[in-house]
Amino acid sequence: MAQLTNPVQQTWELDSIFAGGSSSSEFAAFLQQLQTDITALHEELQKCSAPSSLEEAAGLDQLIAGLQSAAGRIVEADSFVACLTAENQHDKKAVQLSGKVTSLRAAYENVMTLFQNVLRNTGDELWEEWMFRKEVAPISFVLSEKRAAAREKLAPELESLASDLAIDGYHGWGQHYDTIVAKVAVPFKDGDGKLTSLSVGQAANKLEDSSRAVREETFNNWEQAWSSVADYCADTLNRLAGFRIKLYEKRGWNDILKEPLEINRMSRATLDMMWQVIEENKPLFVAYLNRKAKLMGLEKLSWADVDAPLGESAGKISYEAGAQEIVKQFRNFSPKLAEFSAEAFNKRWIEAEDRPGKRPGGFCTSLPVSGQTRIFMTFGGAVSNVSTLAHELGHAYHQHLMDELPAFNQDYAMNVAETASTFAEMIVADALVKNASDDKQKLSLLADKIGSSVSFFMNIHARFLFETRFYERRREGALSADELSALMEEAQREAYHGALASYHPHFWASKLHFYITDVPFYNFPYTFGYMFSTGLYARAQREGESFAAKYDALLQDTGRMTVEELASKHLGVDLTQPDFWREAMAVAVADVETFLKLTE
Repeated sequence: MAQLTNPVQQTWELDSIFAGGSSSSEFAAFLQQLQTDITALHEELQKCSAPSSLEEAAGLDQLIAGLQSAAGRIVEADSFVACLTAENQHDKKAVQLSGKVTSLRAAYENVMTLFQNVLRNTGDELWEEWMFRKEVAPISFVLSEKRAAAREKLAPELESLASDLAIDGYHGWGQHYDTIVAKVAVPFKDGDGKLTSLSVGQAANKLEDSSRAVREETFNNWEQAWSSVADYCADTLNRLAGFRIKLYEKRGWNDILKEPLEINRMSRATLDMMWQVIEENKPLFVAYLNRKAKLMGLEKLSWADVDAPLGESAGKISYEAGAQEIVKQFRNFSPKLAEFSAEAFNKRWIEAEDRPGKRPGGFCTSLPVSGQTRIFMTFGGAVSNVSTLAHELGHAYHQHLMDELPAFNQDYAMNVAETASTFAEMIVADALVKNASDDKQKLSLLADKIGSSVSFFMNIHARFLFETRFYERRREGALSADELSALMEEAQREAYHGALASYHPHFWASKLHFYITDVPFYNFPYTFGYMFSTGLYARAQREGESFAAKYDALLQDTGRMTVEELASKHLGVDLTQPDFWREAMAVAVADVETFLKLTE
């Protein structure tokens, strides 16, 4: 049984991936070889035509192996650079490397466009035979998916042109947002009255401070800081949306959600049913928000109060104590999950130090060539930080289970990626509530746990409503910063059922997720992952120890079937019907009912 080293380090180690950081000669050679291989694949595919016999199809085995190898190495390169730019926003060499990796990714996408054209032009009868070959059968779902997608896109040369133009256009605007964020500083007055300047990552932690005065002051300064760059953010967001809308139009796609849903391998019926069940239950969560306000001596909660700890009882948690608690609770569910997490701490795969210069937020990124992962966050000692850490370790474990699969089958969508993370978070949050030392602490921890539900059911819903409406409006022309803020506040009021006294108009500017170019609509998959994992958690509670193996098997299938197929195979449920979603919702509802009863 792996034990945590003492002390647990808060900074990660990157040299075992590529020594030398952004100046690494080893990484430069890696990129050069990747570029050479992508060029060779491109040349080979330019001469390649659709197979006309099973023998010709079999002749593509080596090409497919090369494509999978390049795919894994692009992820490796992208992840390494993401780590460099996250740990130090002022590393200009890392920013340049990010641009280079983006170019390599675009070149690979061009190669894949040519490959998908080969798939598209393969006859149906031969296709069926080809997919049954033992060498191809394990990745047949992904190949069939790529073939279907190719048949709905532009001609290969036009898709390649769009991909090339996206490097300095679409993706360039996404990277421009990172430049804007690096310049944002939030003023903060410490306990001694000394005025300091916080990065957005540090300020975000202050927004969850136990002191309402600190939260309110930080939030006001936060809004002001984002207001000062709102015009730049509006320019960026409008350009990103404009590019995507125009590309969709050229492909003949009218529904802005077509690509996001296909990327997440889910149907509109499933998405609509999920939101329907959430809407059915929102009045109970409004009752929770109202009760929390009353306990805080307020008529209504402000935006900065929603995620605030309830009372002082939650206290501060050291990083080491948080790590120990996570590994302990993971072991109660799955020794395999606990062993992996201990390894991540001991091998310094986690960057958690609270220091200036880091980018905001948290992420887990996979390094398939190295067989490792890296986790990034800023640990401030709040219970929510422990939850974030457990969340990211859930991501890491998911990738760990995929390491031995073909590269194409490791490309699971964001919605199921968020399943493993929120499931892991739930294990820890539930244990903290159950093991509370007294009712006061239990109430505080329960409020923190319910806060996650509020975030997924209301905050994420607001993002979804905002982005859906923004794209509809954007078809008619660019929106000003003021119009975006008004649209954002309107979505927040609707999603929270008007339960708050104040909202966050510049949320659209402050949230990185709106500017990510790899995955459109970086919102509803979070809620799907939360709800799906809650449903899994309900099953785990019922089935006990035997469920851990089923859970691992489900995660391993996430890259090779739709979510509807996944739920049918492993859970025997239909996601387009309300039953599973209501079963999942019952877990969150029980928390609120307990909270309301304890605070009568």
